[in-house]
Amino acid sequence: MTKYAFLLVFAMVAILACSPVNAVNELPTVGSAAPAFTLTNNEGKQVSLSDFKGKWVVLYFYPKDFTEGCTIEARNFQRDLAKYEAAKAVILGVSVDTAESHKEFCAKEGLNFKLLADTEAKTSADYGSVMEYQGNKLSARNTFIIDPNGKIAKVFERVKVQTHSEEVLAALAELQKG
Repeated sequence: MTKYAFLLVFAMVAILACSPVNAVNELPTVGSAAPAFTLTNNEGKQVSLSDFKGKWVVLYFYPKDFTEGCTIEARNFQRDLAKYEAAKAVILGVSVDTAESHKEFCAKEGLNFKLLADTEAKTSADYGSVMEYQGNKLSARNTFIIDPNGKIAKVFERVKVQTHSEEVLAALAELQKG
């Protein structure tokens, strides 16, 4: 295989890895308790949903570090991080990648929010956000806004990465009004 052909195949796999695919589990519904979790973050520390009780949490699932769509999504959350902080919201990204991969991804992209390693895809499954791709389990691109009481306040399914951060910020503003 030529170098060009290899790069083309690699690019196609990367694009497909971040394309919407049907998840195999059901999504939690608005008003239900957010499923609890404890995962390792990009700094090698354990992070639990309960650590954020009393805060708004934007919990987003994505397929793979270093892929085009996932990078765009992460960069947009980073771009808007001050707006999330002003809204008293925490951003947590989840994928099946390792904590070490997350550490490298955060360093490369200058991400200042936490990425959580769901290497066994259990949390992704609990949130109806696990999918199969070429025989591997990946996190499906879904986002949940969790209210300060630990309830699911908003669900975004199969999001479009280019405009997603703006959509989440608008929904968060609406939820905080009410």
